[in-house]
Amino acid sequence: MTPNPLPSILGPIPLISPSPFRPHNPEPTPEPINPEPIIMPLSPTNPEPNLPQPRPNQPEPTLPQPSPHLNPISSNSLSSQNISTVPPAPPPENPAPPPANPAVPLPSHPMQPRSKSGISKKKCFATSTTIDYLQTEPPTYTIASKFPQWHEAMASEFAALQRQHTWQLVPPSSDQNVVGCRWVYKIKRNSDGSVSRYKARLVAKGFHQQAGVNFAETFSPVVKPPTVRIILSLAAQNRWSLRQLDVSNAFLHGLLKETVFMAQPLGFVNSTLPSHVCHLHKSLYGLKQAPRAWFERFTSHLLTLGFKASVADASLFILSHGSVTVYLLLYVDDIIITGNSSTAVSNIISQLSDAFELKDLGPLRYFLGLQIDYKKGGFFVHQRKYLTDLLHKFTMTDCKPASTPIATTPLLTSTSTDLLSDPTPYRSLVGALQYATFTRPDITFAVNRVCQFMHKPSPAHLVAAKCILRYLKGTLDRGLLFQLGPFALTAFTDADWAGDPCDRHSTSGIVVFLGNNPITWLAKKQHTVSRSSTEAEYRSLASGAAELAWIRQVLCDLGLFLPSAPLIWCDNTSALALASNPVFHGRTKHIEVDYHFIRERVVRGDITLQFISTDDQLADVFTKALPSPRFHRLCSKLLVCSTDHQFEGG
Repeated sequence: MTPNPLPSILGPIPLISPSPFRPHNPEPTPEPINPEPIIMPLSPTNPEPNLPQPRPNQPEPTLPQPSPHLNPISSNSLSSQNISTVPPAPPPENPAPPPANPAVPLPSHPMQPRSKSGISKKKCFATSTTIDYLQTEPPTYTIASKFPQWHEAMASEFAALQRQHTWQLVPPSSDQNVVGCRWVYKIKRNSDGSVSRYKARLVAKGFHQQAGVNFAETFSPVVKPPTVRIILSLAAQNRWSLRQLDVSNAFLHGLLKETVFMAQPLGFVNSTLPSHVCHLHKSLYGLKQAPRAWFERFTSHLLTLGFKASVADASLFILSHGSVTVYLLLYVDDIIITGNSSTAVSNIISQLSDAFELKDLGPLRYFLGLQIDYKKGGFFVHQRKYLTDLLHKFTMTDCKPASTPIATTPLLTSTSTDLLSDPTPYRSLVGALQYATFTRPDITFAVNRVCQFMHKPSPAHLVAAKCILRYLKGTLDRGLLFQLGPFALTAFTDADWAGDPCDRHSTSGIVVFLGNNPITWLAKKQHTVSRSSTEAEYRSLASGAAELAWIRQVLCDLGLFLPSAPLIWCDNTSALALASNPVFHGRTKHIEVDYHFIRERVVRGDITLQFISTDDQLADVFTKALPSPRFHRLCSKLLVCSTDHQFEGG
């Protein structure tokens, strides 16, 4: 066996003895110590140290050098640390020849930085996304003018303005209050979300107008939600068809009574008269008086066709000629028309088309966010698309559904000092939820509660509003079913006495049925504090009687008369006794007005009062937050699920 030459080259390996000043470790870890260089004796023939001589034609071996940052340890320092050394072994008589290439190469690695290889990569600090303005409304004219679809929509709108003789170009003067204008773009979509058409509208900047100079009256009535539900209920009970109409550029048909000047629209400035302004003869979208001018124009034309306006709702028009009956509902430029004669309905549509640019959209399918599905026995009305868009707007499409729209505890209060830094999203959400109650009476009380904190919303209020969205996420298939039933009015009234923890005001809850169809409901906070539960229930009873009186007036305008007096169900025996008992004493003087209002209608036979147990009181869902089992039991009598019924065409 060839002896290893390293001990003779590196010298003796020191052994470290345990120190008496530290605990003994049976397996101590030796500290790295540089060996002391060994000085070999000089020979007479070789003045250099006695090292192995290199062979001819071979490079000299390179000895491993100690690390430059480690200092050699002298023998004195070793002895001072109680380190014993072993004397070096004598060199062998016949040392083994050194290896063929004893040189140790310098450490190297095949990997190297990209900079040395000449590779460079640009850093991207921001990513730019391209917006598809054929799926999103463009914000400015500059962007819209680059797309042929939007340019065609603007040209169509401008051509309609020219056909209607909306304005006349006149020279400008210093005494004119010139109103600006701009283009507004809207993508009209079908109920399934697909693009129906691209709409561009020229809108006047009404905020440039001055009161008393170029506008006066601005109020314009719109149809009330209960009126729409009454017409749907009557159409379902009589099996009438519903037709939908849309008036193109409705506001352009209104005639202006005031003098209004407007700048020429972008992209359509007259090249021969570029400095002239538009003297408006007809109303334009954006003007403060435009809705009123259009309503007066359309109403006056309907009167010439034989229609009469309803006393209870100015947007409801009735045509009664012999045995022919036609009802027409107007909501700005959207129209619903129905009647017992399809021929008469078609004739009226033809007459309206002669006076206005009218589009017949066929059977009623999608109206003001309401989706109407036809069933063999009636109509199923829901807002699935509207609610889905609402969930997407507030990034709640993947949220976990809630079992109820509002929790029973804790109660919402306005005493929190931790307010939202930006209340705009909260107000936008609550406003959108208010319209969702059009077909969802089950969220009426929850929406009423969150509406009471619009002025100073807190994070707790935002959580409560999002809880309503979570509930809607799990009940998108719920809606109202308008079907056949008896022609009778039935109401349920209830009150939650002193339910508000802040001011101890009570909450009234009312729901009214026409046959089997709910047509109106409300959850309303009472204006004053009630001193007893009887007083709170009696005020709710008075509100229900007032609602029934209005509905009876609508039915009377429609030429319909109830075979029996409306029935009100109340679960408070004291309130019923107070309404039926003619004795009026001091304990009820503070509700004298409500007392006489109810008492007069009971005596005349306009309403009938009956007692109902609290367990069966449907109006209880509009007065307070309920536990999940009771909440769902009451809601099952108000709403239906789309999967529970078979619809025509589906």
